[in-house]
Amino acid sequence: MHSVEILTRLVEHHEVWAYIVIFLGLVFEGEVVVITSGVLAYLGALDFTAALFFILAGGFTKTLSCYYLGTLIRRKWQGNKYIRYIEKRALYLMPNFERKPFWSIFISKFINGVNYIVTIFSGYKKVNFKTYLKAEILSTIIWAPLLLSLGYFFSHTALRVSRDISRFSFVIILLLAAFLLFDKIAAGLYEFWEYLKDGILGNGSDENNGKE
Repeated sequence: MHSVEILTRLVEHHEVWAYIVIFLGLVFEGEVVVITSGVLAYLGALDFTAALFFILAGGFTKTLSCYYLGTLIRRKWQGNKYIRYIEKRALYLMPNFERKPFWSIFISKFINGVNYIVTIFSGYKKVNFKTYLKAEILSTIIWAPLLLSLGYFFSHTALRVSRDISRFSFVIILLLAAFLLFDKIAAGLYEFWEYLKDGILGNGSDENNGKE
């Protein structure tokens, strides 16, 4: 039976590579990388402050890269049928994007898999860069420590179950799956609420216009 100390020592011996993976992971992924970093930080394999620094650095790199990618797509492929499909998809996920870009960008950070589409779409739609940057920086500053702390909680909970690395990992995977499922359900409810609210307000506006 192998304990979690084996994992801790392995990461400690390759700490520099671990931080590089965190940085690159934030450019291409997000939630899973941050939560895993929190798990390893709780075990003592990573330094919490250093992990947070590389998470923020990777997050801000992704923020700038995605916006630039969006502007590039607009210049090169505007009007392409695949781009029109992505545009419809982005507006479906964030129906109030064009009216409230700041809050759409901010909220997308907390919805798994949506932030990439929204950040690229922001560049494509030429959202005011200052508005975009404010929304991304503010959301990232809240999002990163929050998920790191969640990783702390997952690690603490798993250790209470077992220090055996296989059981520990199994509990972490279960907790991570539960979080991603909850995130998916919350995203669905948010989208439903946005459409419901727009429908109610839209009908109210039409009735008022009819009366006038």
